[in-house]
Amino acid sequence: MSLLSIKNLSVRFDSQAVLEGLSFDVEKGDLVAVIGPNGAGKTVLFRALLGLLPFDGEVVWPKNIKIGYVPQKLFIARDLPLTVMEFLQLKGAVDEEIYESLQAVGFLKDHRHHTDQHLLRAKIGQISGGELQRVLIAYALINHPDILLFDEPTAGVDIGGEETIYSLLEKLHQKHGLTIVLITHDLNVIYRYAKKVLCLNKEKVCYGTPQEALNPKTLEELYGTKIGLYPHEHHN
Repeated sequence: MSLLSIKNLSVRFDSQAVLEGLSFDVEKGDLVAVIGPNGAGKTVLFRALLGLLPFDGEVVWPKNIKIGYVPQKLFIARDLPLTVMEFLQLKGAVDEEIYESLQAVGFLKDHRHHTDQHLLRAKIGQISGGELQRVLIAYALINHPDILLFDEPTAGVDIGGEETIYSLLEKLHQKHGLTIVLITHDLNVIYRYAKKVLCLNKEKVCYGTPQEALNPKTLEELYGTKIGLYPHEHHN
């Protein structure tokens, strides 16, 4: 079942084409990685999908679809007088839904857990990078979205033991059946987690499973240089 259908999408700033003639579908349950060099139009694509930019072409969502969005590099002033809980309450959901979203990202395993309660009362500008990423994902998960658009998770952020933001997204994908489209630069992550990859450099360079779509020729076309490609086998 197609959850998102994009036909001949083009975005121009002044007369400069940022995206040109882009067409692809995202199926329900997909985990799609979007890759491409800086300036390839990846974030612009997300903004067009969210209706934040004018575009030519078609973006077709099912009626009443709920979209979660985690932006790239959100800088929050350290002295912003807003606690984590107050920030999450801005979504207008009841506390029970907020707690459910926090549990989905690994917080509040126990409602009485002192550390997590302390985090909820902390100023949002003063928590760690890994905690902020999880809080932003929790914010996006409130109201149970059908699809999550995630602009460049911080690959190196350790959020407890071995779990990275990517393994958390994979868990959400499998456990909650969440459809995810994420922008990333990490080829190992793509081979490990993505069902499909969209190679983007102002236009579609490739689209398909990582094994089919990614090859040295495609990557040279994307990045303009030869890249050694060593796909790793990953066993559960």
